Amino acid sequence: MTTKAVTIEEEFSNGFFDAAAFTHQTLSSKSSLAAVFEHTLLKPEATRDQVVRLCEDAAQHGFACAMVNPAWVSTACSVLAGTGVSVGTVLGFPLGASLSITKREETVELIKLGAHDLDMVLNIGFLRSGMNDRVLQDIHGVVEVAHDAGAIVKVILETCLLNVEEKLRASELAIAAGADFLKTSTGFSTGGATPEDVALLRGIAGSRSGVKASGGIRTLADARSMLEAGANRIGASASVNILREFDAM
Repeated sequence: MTTKAVTIEEEFSNGFFDAAAFTHQTLSSKSSLAAVFEHTLLKPEATRDQVVRLCEDAAQHGFACAMVNPAWVSTACSVLAGTGVSVGTVLGFPLGASLSITKREETVELIKLGAHDLDMVLNIGFLRSGMNDRVLQDIHGVVEVAHDAGAIVKVILETCLLNVEEKLRASELAIAAGADFLKTSTGFSTGGATPEDVALLRGIAGSRSGVKASGGIRTLADARSMLEAGANRIGASASVNILREFDAM
């Protein structure tokens, strides 16, 4: 039996995000913990059999979604049909330097294939050049298409490449553009999620958006530290092993 992830509206029902309460609730049971994980396989060499296994694991454990590369969205949707587990994918990945029209058109096609969670990389070069309007437009073009179709958008900031001011500005731009989540990392750059960055993003987001920690989260202790810092979604390829570690407690 799958467990549906708590909605953003439910998490923020009191007008703010209480990280301590959310962590306590999430770690109260295996199913609650599973429901915050986005079970992820984005390696370029991943095979069809590996993608199918990822989706079967996601359904078995009740993860929030299975996160796959765009070429595997239709396969994932086929495997997960009727399970209640969403299919997630990435766009403009992993550099964020695609044309804005390419990101928008990719969004259209991915939604047609059945994707519900769309994790886009913002244009880091634009951001660092101070081209705030271009960053805003880049994100909004994806958000507009996704929201019209009932999908959600997570904006990957690639925090390891940004200074504090850039993280603040990127977060505000993403939220202004309508992003549903701020996400730390692709997992393909110079670093992944840190509790410090998650706390910074949550401090900016407050109750305005979710925060997804992703990149280098391999243990239950890693997951706990991200939750305590303010994450309400966790992207990981080690999701099943983390649940096994929880079982062994």
